[in-house]
Amino acid sequence: MSKESILDKESIDFLEKYLNNAAPTGYESEGQKLWMDYLKPYVDEFITDTYGTAVGVINPEADFKVVIEGHADEISWYVNYISDEGFIYVIRNGGSDHQIAASKRVNIHTKKGIVKGVFGWPAIHTRNKDKEQSPKLSNICIDVGCTTKEEVEQLGVHIGCVITYPDEFFILNENKFVCRALDNRIGGFMVAQVAKLLKENGKKLPFGLYITNSVQEEIGLRGAEMITQRIKPNVAIVTDVTHDTTTPMIDKKSNGLAKIGDGPVITYAPAVQNNLRELLIDTAEEKKIPFQRNASSRLTGTDTDAFAYSNGGVPSALISLPLRYMHTTVEMVHREDVENVIKLIYESILKIKDGETFSYFD
Repeated sequence: MSKESILDKESIDFLEKYLNNAAPTGYESEGQKLWMDYLKPYVDEFITDTYGTAVGVINPEADFKVVIEGHADEISWYVNYISDEGFIYVIRNGGSDHQIAASKRVNIHTKKGIVKGVFGWPAIHTRNKDKEQSPKLSNICIDVGCTTKEEVEQLGVHIGCVITYPDEFFILNENKFVCRALDNRIGGFMVAQVAKLLKENGKKLPFGLYITNSVQEEIGLRGAEMITQRIKPNVAIVTDVTHDTTTPMIDKKSNGLAKIGDGPVITYAPAVQNNLRELLIDTAEEKKIPFQRNASSRLTGTDTDAFAYSNGGVPSALISLPLRYMHTTVEMVHREDVENVIKLIYESILKIKDGETFSYFD
C-alpha cells in the first residue's frame, strides 16, 4: 500500500476544506455535510441522528457491526454577557483555553452571518508590573468595534451566539499539518480514508462497517453515547488525538511519553478491551507500522469510554494520533502519523472475523 494511496491530493484538499469550516460543539452540521459528501462514494448508506452525528455504513444488512469512529466537534465560546460599553464576555463551549485568547481574532456566528471581533488585551505600557494579571475567564472580552450594547445587538450578536477562531490549515516544514480543530476532525478524516481505501482496494468485509463521526465529544462524549444506542455495535475502534509530551513545559512523569512522528498511540485502560487491543498491536507488528503506548487511569477521556460501557459492554479500543498544542489554534500533527493511523485501522479491521466476541473465556 503506497503512501500516495492513503493521502493523495484529493484527500489533502478535502482535509483543508473540512478543517477550515467551523463546526463548534452543538453546531457541527455544516461540517458533517462536507464529510458525508466526501464519504458518499465509499459507503452504501448513511445514518444521522437528531443532534447531528453522521454514520456511513458499508454492508448495512449485516448482523455483526463494527464501528470505526472519530468526533466532529471543535471547542468554542458562547456569548455570555454584553456590557453597556459594547464589550462581550464569554463562557466556554468545551475546553477552550483562556490563556491563548488575548489578542486572537474571532468569528461570532449570528443569523445575519459572521461578525468579526478580537479578544482585546491592555497594552504592556498600561499594566501594573507589580500586580500583573494573566488572561482568565473573568477578564478576557471581545471587541467588535462597537461602543454600546445596542450597537452590538444591531449586528445580530446576542447571548448564546457561538464564537470560533478563524485560523486555517497550513503545512509546516513539508510534513506537519497545523490548524485549529485537528482535535478531532482529523479523526473523522482518518476513518473516512479507511473507507476510501477499502473501496479502492476492492476489499469485501464479512460484517457491517459503521464509519462514525460523532458530535459533542468535547462536552462529555454525548454524541457517542447517543449513536452507540442507535447502532448497537459489536466492536468499536475509536481514534482521537493525544498529547505529544516532548514539547516544553510538559511533565513526562505524569503525562507519559508520546511524540509526533513516532507513530500511532495504542492505549491501555480499563475501557480498552485487552484482546481487541492485542489485535491492534499484533497487526502493527506484522505490518511494520510504528506505534507507541499510552496508559490511562480510570477513563480514556475519549469516545472509547462511551462505546465500551454501552449496550451491556462493547469490545472497544483506542488508537490515538499524537498532537502538539491541544486546544490551541496551532494544533500540530505529523503527516506520517496520520498515514499510519489510517493504515493501522484499515489493516486491523481486515483481521476482525464475523461474529468475533473477543471473549476472555473462549
